[in-house]
Amino acid sequence: MAQSYSSALVQVPVDRVWRVFGDFAALADWHPAITAGEIEQGSSPFAVGAVRKLRLADGSTVRERLVAFDSFRRSYGYEMLEGPFPVRNYRATVRVAPVTDTGVTFAEWSACYDITTDPETDHRAADLDRVFREDVFATGLAALGRICAE
Repeated sequence: MAQSYSSALVQVPVDRVWRVFGDFAALADWHPAITAGEIEQGSSPFAVGAVRKLRLADGSTVRERLVAFDSFRRSYGYEMLEGPFPVRNYRATVRVAPVTDTGVTFAEWSACYDITTDPETDHRAADLDRVFREDVFATGLAALGRICAE
């Protein structure tokens, strides 16, 4: 199983960050790689089982289902149902926590997944980690910091 992880310090209080990051439906509102998004079948974006459909900048589509939501711990988990990536069993977690001595927010985004290609013969395994870690998670966390600071 492969893993990808990114974290960042967001220079605003945790409640402000969670209002943005904790909304499963709002990813397209702040992530630069997502051009459109919607919750399917009118579900609540905070209800386990909600499915979001995202349109990526390259025109491809990703569908993800919320599998855990904990507003007290400010975290949620989701699984990828469909997407352009050669993965299966993709599970991701987002979490934010206060850095109590400074008032800023520690944010992390991670995923584990099985690669559907042979990692020993296909360079895409390392590429996938870079895509998820940098292009999705780190880019998203940087954008989250900017949008929350406005």
